[in-house]
Amino acid sequence: MVRIDFNRLRFLLIDDNMHMRRIIRTLLHGFGSREVYEAEDGAAGLEAFTHNIPDIVITDWAMPIFDGLELTQMIRQPGANANPYVPIIMLTGHSEKKRVMAARDCGVTEFLAKPISANALYQRIITVVVNPRPFIKTKTYFGPDRRRLVNPNYVGVERRKGSGKAEVIPQQALFERVKVTE
Repeated sequence: MVRIDFNRLRFLLIDDNMHMRRIIRTLLHGFGSREVYEAEDGAAGLEAFTHNIPDIVITDWAMPIFDGLELTQMIRQPGANANPYVPIIMLTGHSEKKRVMAARDCGVTEFLAKPISANALYQRIITVVVNPRPFIKTKTYFGPDRRRLVNPNYVGVERRKGSGKAEVIPQQALFERVKVTE
């Protein structure tokens, strides 16, 4: 079993629903986290992201000013902020396949459908901390590898499309900084 020290992680929680923020914050505090920053919309979330430099962003999809997808695209702009590689967990009450794919295509790292459970949130956090996916940079996409299983010898119709080759940027796991040593 993997054990991490949540006290060493900084979270940014962005949701326009105050009650949902309270639920997520309570869960994160229950896991052991003490640094949980909050914002009530995408614009305030981007400002909080810039000022607090979180290790993990948890954002709602539907919010005023700009939504979670727009926020993700702004964060994922290389050179535009301090950490375009930050793991982003998308929360939403809409879990249709087209929405999951749209979130993935914007650079969301993990997807979590509401209503959430403590276990589901914990598992998403463990995944982004212990097993970060490499980032892919092409002319049209920058974000975590959208493929969970990577076979470099694959040549079928689902082969990565686009002109030119994709640059693969390995990510350093947060796990080394937050693992519990016994």
